[in-house]
Amino acid sequence: MSFLEKNNPQTIKAWTFYDWANSVFPLVITSAIFPNFYDYITTHDEDKHFIGHTVQFFGHAFENQNIYSFVYAFALFIVVLIAPLLSGIADYMGNKKRFLQFFCYLGSISCMSLFFFNRTHLELSFLPFITATIGFWGSLVYYNSYLPEIASTEHQDKVSARGFSMGYFGSSLLLIICLIGIMVFKYEEKMVDGVLVHTGFFKVKYSFLLTGLWWLGFAQYTFRHLPNQSHKAHGSDKSGLLSKGFKELRSVLKQVKSLKALKRFLASYFFYNMGVQTVMVVAVLFARNEIDWGQGEDAEKAKTTSLIVSILIIQFVGILGSWFFSRLSSKTGNIRALMLAIFIWIFICVFTYTVVRLPIHFYIVAFLVGFVMGGIQALSRSTYSKFLPETEDTASFFSFYDVMEKLGMIIGTIAFGLISEVFGGMRNSVLSLIVFFILGFLLLFLVPNPSVKNVEK
Repeated sequence: MSFLEKNNPQTIKAWTFYDWANSVFPLVITSAIFPNFYDYITTHDEDKHFIGHTVQFFGHAFENQNIYSFVYAFALFIVVLIAPLLSGIADYMGNKKRFLQFFCYLGSISCMSLFFFNRTHLELSFLPFITATIGFWGSLVYYNSYLPEIASTEHQDKVSARGFSMGYFGSSLLLIICLIGIMVFKYEEKMVDGVLVHTGFFKVKYSFLLTGLWWLGFAQYTFRHLPNQSHKAHGSDKSGLLSKGFKELRSVLKQVKSLKALKRFLASYFFYNMGVQTVMVVAVLFARNEIDWGQGEDAEKAKTTSLIVSILIIQFVGILGSWFFSRLSSKTGNIRALMLAIFIWIFICVFTYTVVRLPIHFYIVAFLVGFVMGGIQALSRSTYSKFLPETEDTASFFSFYDVMEKLGMIIGTIAFGLISEVFGGMRNSVLSLIVFFILGFLLLFLVPNPSVKNVEK
């Protein structure tokens, strides 16, 4: 059985601190600064004149925001291929913290490499974005799998929410630091051969360096205090590890099929999380392209500033939301709390499709998204953990959870990009998100509330 002492304050602190470390990637890279940076350098020439949204990618013309979605989906597809296999090996060998470290280093170093991103070589420039995405999501497989080992069932909602709150606060702090650097230290910029060149002390692309260093540096606290082996290795024979990894996954799949509550929850999670994660990827690009910000260079600066401010609203409101839904779940149960969160998501999407066209509308959406974003993610993680059977192979089970999550994200981002490509705009793509959330909401009616004692699985 597990060597970890459950509910140990130091272990829980070390675990939640990784949220503080790695949450800068989804905020700075996938949500706030990099999407704005990418959209600007692919739509403006060397003299800062707007040249349209069409870019060349492997010899074909695409809308720039759709290429972003497709590349992100490709990175997730790689995670789907490799993470289940590696998690099975990690559980078999009993050294999943080493895998957590590997993906952390891959992601953080890749973030720093985004410093060299430029428009004229998009195919090559996107490579660090792909490997950073693999590093982030790959590390979460092993990170999430610690939850049922370090916290007893009745404390998992609270511990999971604490991790997300740490992540929201830490990543917001770094984003503010980056904004101060961008706004306070003066510089001039121009496009040279598709590269945004700055003269002065602080470059926008320094934000990518800071993100990688933050992730790499603060993760060391987790690596130092989180136990290396969560359970005994299954054996000393290291031959045929790949086949052993597949055996672990087949065993998990067989168990999931026999656990009715777990299987139903995963079906619901597959759809509603498809909507949640797609929103996280495309929100900034949607706002840049579908909201009337005015014309001219001043409007462009106001747009970027407003979007980053809205992201900060999401982050800080997310701390409140994580706490609220954790408290709500303790009173009404996880499933009812999740249903409320999904209902709010449905309202957000309908409101966005029908109303959101001005900056003030987007601020309203940002507040609502922040309120439900952290809550639904924290509750989903802890709810899944509560449905798991007694097992030491938690990495394999959370790898299966990760596969479901990534497959949904791949379908969601590709569907969003394709609809936008076909219909010539991102607004119609919001309809697909509404469908995802409604399906997840309806399937959740079939899932019983998990309790401290084992539910009917």
